[in-house]
This record gives sequence, C-alpha cells and structure tokens, in this order.
Amino acid sequence: MLQLEALPVLEDNYIWVLHDGREALAVDPGVAEPLLAWLARRHLSLGAVLITHHHADHTGGLPGLCAAVPGLPVFGPSAVAPVNRPVGEGACVTLLGQPFQVLAVPGHTLDHLAYWGAPWLFCGDTLFGAGCGRLFEGTAAQLWDSLQRLRALPDGTLVCCAHEYTLTNLRFALTVEPDNPALHARWALDAARRERGEPTLPATLAQERMTNPFLRSDDPAIQTTVGENGPLAVFTRLRERRNAFR
Repeated sequence: MLQLEALPVLEDNYIWVLHDGREALAVDPGVAEPLLAWLARRHLSLGAVLITHHHADHTGGLPGLCAAVPGLPVFGPSAVAPVNRPVGEGACVTLLGQPFQVLAVPGHTLDHLAYWGAPWLFCGDTLFGAGCGRLFEGTAAQLWDSLQRLRALPDGTLVCCAHEYTLTNLRFALTVEPDNPALHARWALDAARRERGEPTLPATLAQERMTNPFLRSDDPAIQTTVGENGPLAVFTRLRERRNAFR
C-alpha cells in the first residue's frame, strides 16, 4: 500500500514523497537536507527522483541527493544536468511497482513534464490548486493545450502540484466567479486547513474542474465575465489578470 506525503520546503514548495514503508520516490526536490532528514526519521531509503522541469526550486536538491545516494535514478527532462534517466512524452516509468505515464505539458517552461500514475498526478508548476503556472518560456496556447490534457484525466486523479498557492488562487477565482458555490465551499475548507497548518493539496481533478477558472476558459459564463470570445483568448486574459493579482 503506497502512502503519499507532502514535505513543505523553501517558502511555499512541496516535495512530494510516495513510499511503501521501505523505499521512497521523491518529486521535485528543491533542497536535499530536509528530505534526507525526513527519510532518515522514517527509516526510508530513497529509490528514485522525478523532476518536472528545470527551475532551481525543483532541482536544487539533486546534487546533495545524488551525493548521499550514489547511482540514484533521476528521471526528468534531458536538459536538466543531474538527470540520468531522461524521459519525455509517451514514456512509462514503473517505480514502487506503480507505472507512471509521462506527459509533455509545456507552457510554464518548454521542458515541463507531468507524471500520471493513477490516482496521482505530479504536475509541478503546470496546474495549481485553483490556478496554473506563469508563462516563463512557453505560450498561452501551449499552456492551455497542456491544461486540457490534464483536465481529461479521470475525476479521482489527485493533483499533486509543487506550490501552496491555493488560497491566493481561490481569492482570484472568486473575482471571476463570485457566485460559484463550489468556490465558496472550497475556500472555507482550504482556509480552515491552512489555519491548522495543513496543506490544501492534493485536490481531486473533479474539484479543480469546478473551481479552477483556468481549466474552464471554454465555459460560456466565464467568457461573458471576462469579455472575450473563445477559450484561448479567455485563458490569456485570465493569466494576465492573475499576474497582476495580489
């Protein structure tokens, strides 16, 4: 029976750790020391690492981890220097007895990957709780296409993104859909979680479809509110508005 843990690091990152009680898989380790200490306390060995993209807050821990675990398999985009198991669209990686399908999801960066092994989706900075990543390298069209790919996964998919941005994203979503009851319910639930020091993640994909305006840029009601025609134009405008939202 695999168990999933969210290890908070840096300012608002999560290192996702999936383990079977003996061996662990870590996703996007921005730092090494907290992860190694966490594993030691639980008497877990580190069997592999998944990397979604090249940003330092997702890869910064790799040198320390590779030094601590010689021969550590590191899966990810080929251009990330410590990656020794390069993967891309269409690949399938089996770890802890669990197959993970590799999806290319460019937009936030051009090399961005996601890993889906039902029910878990490790999506880095492409899809957030009630939000999506900024466009640092790709285009709005690329990110919208990537989000549609993720949106098509099963309802019960657990969205394991790499940052705790949910409450800010929900505040923004409420400016887009102030009368959405699912948004108000999620705000109450997630605000209470943060008050208790708990993560808001993972969320289900079904929940994201009801509360994430970026996944629903093709919804006629949102198009009317935003004042644009067509999902890409709506998505682009929403991303611009979110960039300026505080």
